[in-house]
Amino acid sequence: MNLKPEFVKSAPKWDDCPEPNKPEYAFIGRSNVGKSSLINMLANQKDLAKTSGTPGKTQLINVFLMQESWYLTDLPGYGYARVSKTKRGQFEKMITNYLTLRPNLINTFVLIDCRIPPQKIDLEFMEWMGENRIPFSMVFTKIDKISSTALQKALMNYRKEMMKTWESMPQVFTSSATGRIGRLELLNFISDINEQLKDQF
Repeated sequence: MNLKPEFVKSAPKWDDCPEPNKPEYAFIGRSNVGKSSLINMLANQKDLAKTSGTPGKTQLINVFLMQESWYLTDLPGYGYARVSKTKRGQFEKMITNYLTLRPNLINTFVLIDCRIPPQKIDLEFMEWMGENRIPFSMVFTKIDKISSTALQKALMNYRKEMMKTWESMPQVFTSSATGRIGRLELLNFISDINEQLKDQF
């Protein structure tokens, strides 16, 4: 599947993003979750999103046009980024405003490292998404790094934790940028939604 990815712009805030005339899908996760690698794997382009050994490298809202018909947005990570408290506050405001105010945002993919037990910061972020009625899916990354038994256990642990407060689980995907796993599932999911929305854009 050729997405013909094209960088559109880096925006410092939500209202600097491109005109909301196409469906948009955002990707977010804790710093170091493998977000840039996943975006590059989806786009089939090794340096579309900048990967870095330093967590918190993405500091703007980076928007890419895919298949000339929808936007893929790379959001700054939350969590461990080595930035000042003031800067972190600015990031949080930028992300909150984008997620609550961007009119054409269809779905947000929340990335989670499958090797780490459920983290408070991820659970709270998804809780906030639910309270604000912002549609999201969970994408477990780096599944090539653990066995399938360990992966099933990790998914079960998340389910157990989330079902304490959620009525039902959001859509769950598993992925590996290295193994190119999950690419078609994610792109087909986006494609199906775009098909349903074609009269709205």
